[in-house]
Amino acid sequence: VCTQQEPLPCKSLPKTLLFQLLGLSIATLSTVTHYGLHFTLISNISLDGNSYRVIHYRAFYFGICLSMTLILAALLSSAATVRESQCLTAMGFFCFALAFCGLIPAACWRYTHSTEVEDSMMDVYDFVYEEVRRNTSSFRRHELADIHKAFLCCGKHSPFGDKTNIEHKTCPPGQVRDAGQDCLQKIQDFLKKHMDFIFSFLGITIGFMVYGMILTSFLWFSIHFSSNLDRKGKYTLR
Repeated sequence: VCTQQEPLPCKSLPKTLLFQLLGLSIATLSTVTHYGLHFTLISNISLDGNSYRVIHYRAFYFGICLSMTLILAALLSSAATVRESQCLTAMGFFCFALAFCGLIPAACWRYTHSTEVEDSMMDVYDFVYEEVRRNTSSFRRHELADIHKAFLCCGKHSPFGDKTNIEHKTCPPGQVRDAGQDCLQKIQDFLKKHMDFIFSFLGITIGFMVYGMILTSFLWFSIHFSSNLDRKGKYTLR
């Protein structure tokens, strides 16, 4: 229970709880992205030469490691606040700095490779579509139908005359060919919105990492110089 004699933990513990919630949010977002229908479908279909499967798994593991690092930093900061431990405070600062150093390259990669994920997903659809066009394999036709059903699209703009036959066999039942949306455009729009959301979330997380490093630095100096609001030596007998 927080009392007037314990002002520092009362003010710091809610902030560390915020960092724990942020870490759980990152873990949830990574899990949803990794196991979501649209992403797992493309990942299972993609070939070894396509870069999407590698990006798919790396993004998941990066998100999980980031969330664990952030939760650990929040727990260490909480323990350091309660026990007034310089060692725990330094470890918390190190975890925040480690997460910050991981987020900056991730944000830079998203900026410099802004279309790589979109292009790799569209390449998967192009490959499956052309395989169905050249061959009547039921396996590839089933994969193409799954993509159409997941993204609610139908075919793509193509100069080949057998496009209508492909659409009739693989588009969702009841979907009119003229009303079907181009799958390449649909995939690009879907992934662009998702990546923009993740990029915005990364920016917010970077801001919190800077705040966490400043908070733990202030806590370390406060403990080091014994100036934590004149609390030392004050006790209440109950």
